[in-house]
Amino acid sequence: MKKLTRSIMRDAVWMAAACLLCACSFQSPASRQAGSPAVAGMDASSILPAEYYRQAEAQGENILHVDARQSLLVLEVRRDGPFARFGHDHVVASHDVSGFVAPDAGHADLSVPLDKLTVDEKELRAAAGFDSQPTADDIAGTRHNMLAKVLEAQRFPLGLIHIVRHQDAAHDAPMLDVTIRLHGISRTYPVPATIRQTADGMIVSGSMQFRQSDFGITPFSILNGAIRVRDELALRFRIVAERGQT
Repeated sequence: MKKLTRSIMRDAVWMAAACLLCACSFQSPASRQAGSPAVAGMDASSILPAEYYRQAEAQGENILHVDARQSLLVLEVRRDGPFARFGHDHVVASHDVSGFVAPDAGHADLSVPLDKLTVDEKELRAAAGFDSQPTADDIAGTRHNMLAKVLEAQRFPLGLIHIVRHQDAAHDAPMLDVTIRLHGISRTYPVPATIRQTADGMIVSGSMQFRQSDFGITPFSILNGAIRVRDELALRFRIVAERGQT
């Protein structure tokens, strides 16, 4: 019984994680910060392609390249319900974030290859405060189901994220507008961030929470809710962007 419920919970948790990482596109907010550049043939809600940033850089604009070796995205998915002890919380991470930042214009575009996502790294589980450790077989099975059955990574190989910085007098920290489009529904989240200038570029870090139900998704549950996935999910990030990276 314990093994079966863990297996069911494992798939349920990954269904929730996949809903947020496997969207084939993320769109920017309806309005950009004043001064953000327009792109020929694209409206204000379109994602800026890599070619746009390369052309802007060639024309002398200040463009930073995301350094995947130093950047990290972490998604935490937590269990819930009276029988939650029969399941595991999970950590999904990307060490392969690529993309561009235009600091003067106040926007960035990131790309996450789904087939390189990691599952339940020990150090990241400890950082999340998780008090259990899945077995190697559990982790392997979870990752296979995530990529093949839920994310369909061969069909939708990338997750794309568009970020716009804006000024908000009500917050001490810089604010980022992050709009996620999923299953035909768009939601924009204001996210406070820490932005640190470096000799070669900048480091942007922060965290956000959002609900599956924001996208019309009912959190998965079994046994009349005795085992379920929390509606709320947490994402934390550290993006390092520098000049002259490839």
